[in-house]
This record gives sequence, C-alpha cells and structure tokens, in this order.
Amino acid sequence: MEVGWAAVILENGIVRTLDPSLPTSRALAVAGPLVAGGVGVHESALASPETIDLGGRCVLPAFTDSHVHFPTWALAQRQVKLDGCGSLEEALARVGAAETTPGRWLRGYGWRDGDWSPPTEPTKEALDEVTGETPALFISKDYHSVWLNSAALAQAGGDLEVEGGVVERDEQGEPTGILREEAAWRFRDRYVVTTQDEWVEATRTGIKLANSRGVCAVHDKDGWLGAPGIFQRLRDEGNLSLRVWGSIPHHLVDRAAELSLRSGFGDEFLRIGYLKCFMDGTLGSRTALLTDGSGVRITSREELEEIVRRGAEAGWPVAVHAIGDQANRDALDAFEATRDSWQPLGLRHRIEHAQCLAPEDLPRFAALGIACSVQFSHAPSDRDLAERFWPDRLDGAYSFGSLRESGALLANGSDAPVEELDPLAGIAAGVTRTIDARPAWRPGETLTVEQALQATCVNPAWLSGDERRRGKLLPGYLADAVVLDRDPFAVEPEELAELRVVATMVGGRWVHDPPPWD
Repeated sequence: MEVGWAAVILENGIVRTLDPSLPTSRALAVAGPLVAGGVGVHESALASPETIDLGGRCVLPAFTDSHVHFPTWALAQRQVKLDGCGSLEEALARVGAAETTPGRWLRGYGWRDGDWSPPTEPTKEALDEVTGETPALFISKDYHSVWLNSAALAQAGGDLEVEGGVVERDEQGEPTGILREEAAWRFRDRYVVTTQDEWVEATRTGIKLANSRGVCAVHDKDGWLGAPGIFQRLRDEGNLSLRVWGSIPHHLVDRAAELSLRSGFGDEFLRIGYLKCFMDGTLGSRTALLTDGSGVRITSREELEEIVRRGAEAGWPVAVHAIGDQANRDALDAFEATRDSWQPLGLRHRIEHAQCLAPEDLPRFAALGIACSVQFSHAPSDRDLAERFWPDRLDGAYSFGSLRESGALLANGSDAPVEELDPLAGIAAGVTRTIDARPAWRPGETLTVEQALQATCVNPAWLSGDERRRGKLLPGYLADAVVLDRDPFAVEPEELAELRVVATMVGGRWVHDPPPWD
C-alpha cells in the first residue's frame, strides 16, 4: 500500500470475506484498488481515510457471472421479450404490441413453446398475422432456435439447410418458420446485422445494469461475434467497469497469441484466454445429444480431442458446451484421452452446463479436474421440460449438490440472456431449487448459502487464474465488493430472492450507488 492513496473504511456492519481462515470481519479497509485489511484496522493505518457507516448491512466479494453472452444479453434488453409467455396467443400479443420501423427487422427473444398451454407449435403463419410484411426473427429462450415469419424466410430464398442445423418442415415439405442449431445461427448472422456501434452502445448500458446487480466480472461467451473488440472500445473510452475474461471460437486457436497479445488484451479489465466449442444442442430445442441417439451432435469426441490438443499447444484451456448425457460423456472422454497434453500445463478446462449426466459419469469431473460451469437458475426454470423430455434421466439432471459432493468445482453463471443476469436470483435458485410456490425440485441437490456464494464469487476467480487476487476480501486482493441490505447467512432460504444490492465497488471505485445511503 502506498501512502497517500485514497482510502475508505467500511464499518458497523458484517463483512463476509469468503475465506475460511477469517470468515467475517467488523470492518473493511480499502486503499486504492486493494483491500488493505479488516479486523483491527485503525484509521491511523491509512492516509486520510473516509469512514463509511454500513448501518448493519453486509459486504461480500462482488459477484462473477461465469457464463454470460454479455453483448447479446445487453442488446436483448432493447428487443421484444417473450420470456414467461404461457401461450402462443400471449406471445403473439406481445409481438403485435411492439413498435416497428419500416425497413428494419423486428427482433425478440425468450419464447419456449414447451411452456405454452395448450401445446402449440410456433409457425410462420402465426407470426405473419401480427407482423405483416415486416421481417421478424425471435430467438428461443435457449438461443438454439429461431422463429421466423414469411418475410424473414423470403430473405434466404430457400437456402436454409446447413450441416449441424435443423429446418423444421410441414407435411408438404415447406419450412414452418423454425430453424435450430447451425441453421438458426447462420440465418441470424447472414440476414440480421447489428452494427458495431449498436453493440457498443448496448453493452455500455448493460455494464451499468450488471454493476447495479453486484457484478464485477464476467466470463464472456460472445467471442464468436467479436465481443473482445466491443469491450476494448469501452475500455479505451473509460467505460469498462467489469473485469472481462473472454473466449474465442475454437477455430481461431491459431490466432490465440495474436489476439491476446498483439491486440492489447491483457490488463486488469480485459483478458481473453480460453476456447469455446459446442458438443450438442439444448433441452428446450430437443437437440441435446442423449445416449439413446437422439439430439444433434455438433462436435464429435474425436474432434474435441483435436481441439483440446491444439489449445494445449497454445496454452489455452477449453470451455465446451455439453447438455445431454452423451454429449457430456463424449466431452469427458476427450479430456481423459488428452490428459498427457494439458495436465502438465495445469490448464483449467470446463464443461458448460453439464445438465444431464449418466450417474456413472458424475464422479469423472472431479477425477479429471474438469470444472462444472453451471447455472443454478436453470434447474427450477427447466424442471417441467426436464420431467417431460428426460423422465428416465432425472437422477442425473442438474445434479449440482452431487457434483459438489463428489469434489467437482462449481462455477455459477446465468447464461444470460437465456436467464436474467441476476446473481442474487441465481444464488437463491441454488439454495431453494424453486422459483415459484412449488417445493424444491430434487431437493437433495440443494446447496448451502456458503456453497452457492463460493460458486459465484470464489471459484470463478480460480477458473480465470485470479484466485490469489480476486474472489475474497483479504488484504492485497482487489477491492471488488458488493454491499447488500441484509446478510444472506442470516435470512431464511425463501428470503434470499428478496435481498437487494445497495452498492457495488470495483477496484476500490464505487460503480453503483456510492454512499451515503438512506
């Protein structure tokens, strides 16, 4: 600590360090960007400190979202939201109420026909009734399907098929308006173009919203659309108040060194350093790869082995999307077959989601040292779909408690915009396993508050190689902190969702609602 740095002492509350050697403190001292101390800190130890009265509030290490498509989520805040619609009619009513601009696409996200009652298949004809000639594209809740109207389909001129994609067709062989997996992504990327300025402006606003929810860091998955460049612009203009650990698509592995070094990525707020690939689809789109042979295989085990080995040559770990039990088994098999290339390097690989596991594969994560990058909010959100489509696989579905008990490392994220970027809601979902009035779903898989916070604050820092400087409120660590209105350890589980973020600090700087507080 250098004398003369700006310094503050937060006192008269409870500080949860999330370190077992000193779990709580009566005060938190911050000097410049770092934590200076806790219990026993005196004003004389700091240069002209400002003393802040917490008024009984609780301070925690600020949250990290370990799986978020950040620019995509930020842009989605400006689109039509179909999340939570209980019927096709409700979804169409929202679409019909949206404002349209001549010559521009009508866009939205969040529909999931598995939630609709009565059960109804979305079609282009249904959209046509409320959109007319305005081309419209609505991305599903899991972001693996798109729903198009006739005006949108006309843009492609019939060119819809692509390897790894699904084009839903009616009895006459005509497209219904639903594209899945690679077919959905290619259509979106070809015909619905978002300018760089639009991405930057949306992300700038999204950062402020994330800070207001106690988020100081994200593990971003939007490398495929150029997210590093978006974040770089915001950093250069002084508007990046999130610590970004970014990915790039695996096929860019040969450019890894160039992207991470020559482009200037590597400071306190912006680093890229891992590869992303997909094994399969999702539960909601019925494209998760299962051991019964159903689903969509995007990457084979053999292909993933090659990706992991090439990543190891570059010194980069791999994050692999795997939903179905066969996809997870293939991914684990690939990591096991390539251990000679990556284990000596200490690379910290991760499987994203790990939603459906064969019981015999569950202990393999810990045995191999593969982290589980999961989303606590998915379990209660997906429970009805899982019971409908995976009735014989529920023993291995969303098994967060069992994975942790086996010794696997859990890192919690939102998968926003699939779920909302809201760490407190995710923590509550991990502890209660419900988001409505129903009892906990698979209650044996619940987590304690401490375990959920470890997965949201501490473990993500380990995954990004920051475990000695982030994720805890210890002297010498970066002063990334969130102030809550109450202590999450002192409330009933059902009250966790009611906790409120009072303020957020990143690197010793208030980025949301600086004191004094009411």
